[in-house]
Order: sequence, then C-alpha cells, then structure tokens
Amino acid sequence: MADGEAAARAQFNAASPGKFQHPDITADSAPRAEVAFDRLESLWVNTGTLCNVECAHCYIKSSPANDRLVYLTADELAPFLVEARAMGARAVGFTGGEPFMNPQMLAMAAAALGHGFEVLILTNAMRPMMREQIKAGLMALRDEYGARLKLRVSLDHFLPARHDRERGAGSFDAGMDGLYWLADNDFSISLAGRTLWGESEGEMRAGFAELFQARGLGLDASDPADLIFFPEMDEAAPVPEITTECWDILGKDPRQIMCASARMVVKRKGAPAPTVLACTLIAYDEAFELGASLNEAAKPVKLNHPHCAKFCVLGGASCSG
Repeated sequence: MADGEAAARAQFNAASPGKFQHPDITADSAPRAEVAFDRLESLWVNTGTLCNVECAHCYIKSSPANDRLVYLTADELAPFLVEARAMGARAVGFTGGEPFMNPQMLAMAAAALGHGFEVLILTNAMRPMMREQIKAGLMALRDEYGARLKLRVSLDHFLPARHDRERGAGSFDAGMDGLYWLADNDFSISLAGRTLWGESEGEMRAGFAELFQARGLGLDASDPADLIFFPEMDEAAPVPEITTECWDILGKDPRQIMCASARMVVKRKGAPAPTVLACTLIAYDEAFELGASLNEAAKPVKLNHPHCAKFCVLGGASCSG
C-alpha cells in the first residue's frame, strides 16, 4: 500500500473505527452483503495507470509517475476477449490512467471491435489522444466500425477554472480541443463530469447545457447517455457498511450492482501475467483480485470496501453508465 493510501485508510479508520475490516461481518457484527456473479455484460480493461495529468481527486491515483498497473498489450488481452465473447459480454471498456498513452491502445480497440463488441474508451481528450498517429487510427476504426466505437471525455466542470483546478492549468482548453475534434469528425461521444463542487445535479446539467449550446456541441445535457456524473469516492470519508438486510431496506437488487455483471483486467507492475479484478474502482486491494481468467473470476464479491457502499450501492452508479 502506497503512503498516500495508507494515510487515507488511517484517516478513514479514525472516522469509522472497525469498518470494512472483516470480509464476512461488519463493525456491528452484522452479516456483510455480497454480490453474486450473475452474468458478464461488460469487460473492463485497465490500460495502465500512467496519465499525462495528475488530478487532485483521482480514485485510482493515476499520474505521470504511477505505473503500479503497467501497460497491457493486445496479445495479453486476446484470451480475455475470447472468454468474454463466450460468456455473452456485449461491451469492452478501456480505462486508465489515460488509455491513449498505452502504445497498443488502437490495436486493443481494433481487436475488441473485431470480436463484435461495443467499445468505450475513457479519455481526457488531451495531447495523448491528439497525436496524428492516434487520430488517424481512430478515424480508421470509426470508418470500419461506426458507432460501435464510443469515447467518453472527462470534463469535470463547465467552468474552465474549476476543471483546471482539478487537472491543471490549461486542461480545459486542451480537453475542449480534443472534444471538438471528435465531434467534428462524427465520433460517438459522451462526457463525464464530477460532483465535488457542491452543486445539485440540476445545476450541473444546466451549466453544461449552456456550454454545449455556446460551443456548438450536439450533446443533450439532460440525457445521462450524453452526460454522466459519478459519486465522489473518498476513502477517508465515513461511509456506512452494507449488510445483507440493506437490499430490502434500500429496495436494491444485487444483480444491478456493477460487480454482478462486470470484471476488469489489469496487469500489476512486476507480475508475469494479467489478473482479473472485481470492478474498475478498487485496483490495489488484493481482496478484490479474483483470478487469472474471467471464468475463474465468476465468483461472489464481498462488499468490503467504502467504494462498494458509496459508489455502487448508495450512489447507484456504474462505470458503464
């Protein structure tokens, strides 16, 4: 565990003593909820944690220096695509880090599209995506596969100063340049915003609607398919644990939770081969490492992490949107 993660965990433990410690019971000795594997709808691929920027609030702590999850290769991904197709998955999502820093991003996207999947690439649309070789490759994939290739651009706020506060000076303009290029070239695009500003979702959607209109972007800010917001994830914040009784109390069906229908492939630094994790959100906790293959990883997941409660159960979110 890195120093920053250890500090955050210590801070969380001080605020919520005893929580998220035992895999089977909560701090109140209640049976901890778990999510059974129900089906595979989405295969997520972490292309590596290296990123061209370092956000102030990055759930996976991506940065220009963090290579704890190293670049995955197309050859390493290939058997997982075969498995995912056999298991009935419909979509492959690529996340990072910044996926377009991985030298084999285009090859991996082409392989997934060639297997018949819908492909979603999460990107900040900045310099790594805007290299001429990448742009040419993306246009070739668009020409061959059309709307089955989708890109979700991270734009934290409709005000440049707030976006730049999160990602660094000039990030808003650089991201908008990439977004314009995608829109001008008829890519299927959507945006992901942040909710850390203290504004209501209605206020955020209204602000983005004004931005879309002013910038001539053909996106509907009222449509979650075009603009999605995710709950913020702070491991140091006190979060209630999810017990088996919570499903009925909250009116939740565990089959709706992300780990019932998705898995993520990563390759850890120094590891001989990739491994499969329960979800996109918890990359470093070994308790959420499920196996070397998708079939091996088709097992129940104990909701023994703050992100399980905050993002998925209480937040009702899914990275697939």
